[in-house]
This record gives sequence, C-alpha cells and structure tokens, in this order.
Amino acid sequence: MAVIAKMCPKVRVCVVDISQRQIDAWNSSSLPIYEPGLPEVVAECVGRNLFFSTDIETEIQNADIIFISVNTPTKTQGIGAGRAANIKNCELCARKIAEVATCDKIVVEKSTVPVRTAQAVNRVLACNDKGLKFQVLSNPEFLAEGTAIPDLLEPDRVLIGGQQSEEGLAAIEKLVSVYANWIPREKILTTNLWSSELSKLVANAFLAQRVSSINSISALCEATGADVSEISRAVGMDDRIGKRFLQSSVGFGGSCFQKDILNLVYLCETFGLDECAAYWNQVIQMNDYQKKRFSEKMVSKMFNTVTGKKLTIFGYAFKKDTGDVRETPAMFVVRDLIQENAIIHVYDPQVSREDMWTEMSYTCGVNKDNTPRLEESVITSDDPYAACDGSHAIAIMTEWDEFKDYDYNKIYASMAKPAFIFDGRNILDHVKLREIGFEVHAIGKPDPTAFDDL
Repeated sequence: MAVIAKMCPKVRVCVVDISQRQIDAWNSSSLPIYEPGLPEVVAECVGRNLFFSTDIETEIQNADIIFISVNTPTKTQGIGAGRAANIKNCELCARKIAEVATCDKIVVEKSTVPVRTAQAVNRVLACNDKGLKFQVLSNPEFLAEGTAIPDLLEPDRVLIGGQQSEEGLAAIEKLVSVYANWIPREKILTTNLWSSELSKLVANAFLAQRVSSINSISALCEATGADVSEISRAVGMDDRIGKRFLQSSVGFGGSCFQKDILNLVYLCETFGLDECAAYWNQVIQMNDYQKKRFSEKMVSKMFNTVTGKKLTIFGYAFKKDTGDVRETPAMFVVRDLIQENAIIHVYDPQVSREDMWTEMSYTCGVNKDNTPRLEESVITSDDPYAACDGSHAIAIMTEWDEFKDYDYNKIYASMAKPAFIFDGRNILDHVKLREIGFEVHAIGKPDPTAFDDL
C-alpha cells in the first residue's frame, strides 16, 4: 500500500487495523517490521496521501477499492488441520464491509487464499440488506521479503483476476488503471478469479519445489564428493531451467512456502487428486529432512554429543534482510539442539528474543512452561564475538552479509578446540576457514577428510 501511495500521489491510501499498538507503530519513526527501503517510502507519503488508522468503519465508507490483506494461517485443529488454510479473517472482513458500506465497492483479495475463496467473500457481501453491489477481485502479491520495495516498484508481473462479466471486467480495469501509473500495461495480467487465486499457490509451490530439489541433490553430493554449487551452476546455465532458487541450504522458511504447499496438498485431497497431493507433499517432507539432516550432522561430527556444549547460532530469521522468524529453519535446528541438552547462543541483527520464543512456542510447541531450563539453555546476544567466546561450534543459519566479514581468526582464538563451523547457507570461504584451523562442514560440499580424490 505504501508503494501505491508513492507511485499514485493523487490516490488516497489508508491502512486500517484493529490493533491500536500496530497503528501507532506505523505512525511512528520505528515501523513494526524490518524491510529495506520501506521507512523511506512511508516517510515520503505519510500524512500526504498515506494514512494509518483504527477507524475502520469510516475508511470502509470512504473507500472506492478495499484490499483484504489479512493473515490466512494453516488450521491447527478440526477438518484439514495442518494443511487447510483458515480463511476466518477474510470472512470477517467481508462481513464488516457488508455491514458498514453505504455504496457499491470493489473488494480485492490481497491475502494468499485457497482457490474459490472469492466465492465465499462474494456470498457474504451479497447478503447486505442495503441492495449494494460488490465486485470481488483477486490481486495476489508476488514480492519477496527483503526485496519487497524493488519487487513492487519493478515487478515481473501484476496479476488481477475477476468475474468475466461486464461489471467484473469494468472492476478489473479500474484496478488496472491504478497499477498503470508506473507499471507497463503488458506486465499487468488479467484472468478469471480462480486462475488468479490458484496462481499464487502454484508460484510458491514451484519455487519451494526448486529449493527441495537442489537440497535433495546436496545430500547426494556429500555422499559422493560432488559439489552442489558446481551442480547448481552447471544445471542453472540451461536456459530451460534457469539459475534462480538453485542455492542449496538448510531449508526454506517464511510465512508462505510451507503454508501454501500444504494448502495446495489439501485442495488436491479435497478434489480426490491423491497422487497430486502426494507429489506436492514430498516437497515439504524433503524440507523437513534437510533441517533434520543438518541437526544430526552437527551432533555426529561433534563426537556424537553436544550435551553441555556451547553452540553458536548465526542468524535466526528465515532469510537475510528481514526479521521474520515464521517457519525459520533455525528454529527447528535450535529445537533439536535443545533436546540434545546443548547451551545455545543466538545472534541475529534483526530478530528479537520475544519473536523467537513466540514462534518457537506456536510452531514447535517449545516454551518455558513445558521445557525445563529453557531460558538458561538459549541465550540471545547482541555481540557476535561474545556469542562465539568459548563456543564449540558455529552454525550459519541465515545468509546475512555481515557474517562474511567477521574476523574469523579472532573468533577461532576464542573458541573451544576443535572448533567447528557448520555452514547452512554456503556463504563463507571454507578454504580460508580450514587454513585458520576450523573443521568446516557445509551443505552439499564434500568433506576433504573423507575423500582423497577431490
């Protein structure tokens, strides 16, 4: 919404929320999320044509176009638990719009939703007792955290889906005219509602599939002496395949990939497409395997025990340039190490201890109420060098650029020996680290002590 305000200065944009605390944060100089470039965009537009408010009813009444941008989490209980998306928040938004709107509106799904959610939203809106007419559009977002601003300013495409009736096509064109202020018309794709809703799920599934595919090969590389980076380069130079999302790692995380694939699995099961469901579910299983494999390698290489050992985790966010910890691979590795009775020191430049524990409890069910001495077992540090002092091993869990620039001679001198580095992102200079004295193990990289013919 901030980018729309920036690129469409004549359009009034108001973001509303029921949380006064969230709105106060958006109206302050300390925004509630970390995203490079976002503070500058907000500062440019706020008070001019960008506003943040809790006055939901007034803003609904004043708006011509209403975007529904709410969370659609995976259900934790009931029918489809663990796979189906809970669209309760979308329905609540539709009911509020129907209740307070005083004239016809265009309602746009921005949230990632199961295919045919628009049908439910439209039925709720149609039940208004004022004779109002609503057009429901689908306009999924394809941005990536950490690069959201450039992704929105210069997108690969903008997708808008709507009913293929005269009224629906007119609504589509109205939204097209907003994006056309800065996006070439040929990059604005228009489809029917169901194609647009499903496209977002499929796009994320395809990206996650590539990550799981190369991660499956990383295990084979470690067993055979091949180098996954060389494999990625050789395969990625094929124009039919391309280079993107072929970097092997400890696994994917974030709010979208797993949730959307599980949603796709559930949709396939619902329509009796069991083979399709099993195919996509394997992407999740491979991701889980990769995280578990990393934890097990740490333990096995450190003489099959990490009990009582200080271990350093560099990075807790699911990727660099964000503070988002949802489904982060680091969380699952930390959970495994907690179960091994290690003493874990975590350093991440953007993640708060509060966010770390909130996600750990929600996703892994690990909290201080059910895990004795949890607070003492996991320490968060604001100094990466202090986090390494006396540590037996460092695990690179997020690809923050600053990790490449640390003084690893200084770090090595402060660590217990032998000093291990487990590079879950393949961002460090492994040859140089071994020259310093580290024992280095990396995703998809051959262990030079295990092969004499590399």
